[in-house]
Amino acid sequence: MNPVVLVGLGGVAGALARHLLGERIDRRTYDTLAVNVAGSFLLGLLTAGPFGTTATLALGVGFCGAFTTFSTFAFETVRLAEEGRTRRAAANGATNLLGALVAVGLGAGVATLL
Repeated sequence: MNPVVLVGLGGVAGALARHLLGERIDRRTYDTLAVNVAGSFLLGLLTAGPFGTTATLALGVGFCGAFTTFSTFAFETVRLAEEGRTRRAAANGATNLLGALVAVGLGAGVATLL
């Protein structure tokens, strides 16, 4: 299948999953954290595992690219700081970054077991 189509289909699925999860989790920064950590885990799993180019393009580039939300994370962190909630902004930044890094490592670790 054409790589552009694979990325596009994965992107549609990722965008829809992101929207649906956002509706299920009430607090804005928590849904962003959830998708960033889950997407990082999936990307770690895909890149370190025995998956081919098709899965990596569709799920890694397409799905994870649309599902995870670095720009939203950055916006929410700045917004919290502008509102004077600097501790919350710092916690949001640190939690997203550390959570995503740990999740990539865990995903890669799980992939080695496959």
